[in-house]
Amino acid sequence: MQGRRADLGPGLAPDVTLAVRRGTPADRAYVLDLGRRTVMDSVASFRPAPERHVFVALDRLYEAIDAQSHETLIAECDGSRAGFLLFLDELPDEVTSLPQGFIAYMAVEPSLRERGVGALLLGAAEDAARERGLPYMSLMVTEENLAARALYEHRGYRTERRLMSKAL
Repeated sequence: MQGRRADLGPGLAPDVTLAVRRGTPADRAYVLDLGRRTVMDSVASFRPAPERHVFVALDRLYEAIDAQSHETLIAECDGSRAGFLLFLDELPDEVTSLPQGFIAYMAVEPSLRERGVGALLLGAAEDAARERGLPYMSLMVTEENLAARALYEHRGYRTERRLMSKAL
């Protein structure tokens, strides 16, 4: 799962090594920590929520992921953890019931964003899904998270459905 040079953004020096590996139990604390440091990026501005509520929801998400078949991928930049991706490999599409991989959560260290880490994680997850014979990879992204949306669109992801909300 070694990194590809073409995925590196302009912010990394030419001799920087990016790689992705399968997560181990020793990565659990890192995943929990980075998730907490980045989860507020998933909160839409028109639906503000207290951080403590968002953390409870994140903890519930982790519990749901742990209760089913999933893969944890860890990105490393020169041997230091740079991000993670959690994907479910036995969650069928809720409308068609067709098999798919589903990216439940992905986070990149804020200081390493827009440098190819997210693209590398996505590529590794897609490879793992293909190895399992999954024909699709799906995910949800907050509409306002323009950087994440641009990454996904660049990687070939298209909008299939929209969650629409209204403040009452």
